[in-house]
Amino acid sequence: MTEERLQTGDLVRDDADRPIGRDDSADSTGDGERLEPLFDDDREQELRERWHRLQARFVDEPRETVHDADSLVAELLRDLAGSFDQARAKLEGQWSSGDDVSTEDLRVALQRYRSFFERVLSA
Repeated sequence: MTEERLQTGDLVRDDADRPIGRDDSADSTGDGERLEPLFDDDREQELRERWHRLQARFVDEPRETVHDADSLVAELLRDLAGSFDQARAKLEGQWSSGDDVSTEDLRVALQRYRSFFERVLSA
């Protein structure tokens, strides 16, 4: 049985939702503002370890390594999009049920969007 591998192109066709966690640590934007974490510590460590193992294989298996790199990036992007979607759906669920959403909850959500936006554009 062949394992089907996720590819970045699948992200425009796949609605799969794999939420990820986050923790309270944060980076800085360089102007003193904190960036909200995008992954929890365990997930971040797992992704980094997978990336390092992948890079170590490049000399012996360059073609397969590039396929695996695409798959890992696609998984990361899908998980990240899923976590944003889950957070948005939670807020919208509160609104539609007539519950008030605190300004603090909205501020945290916006900070997380900003953190992602700044990281992508500065990379």
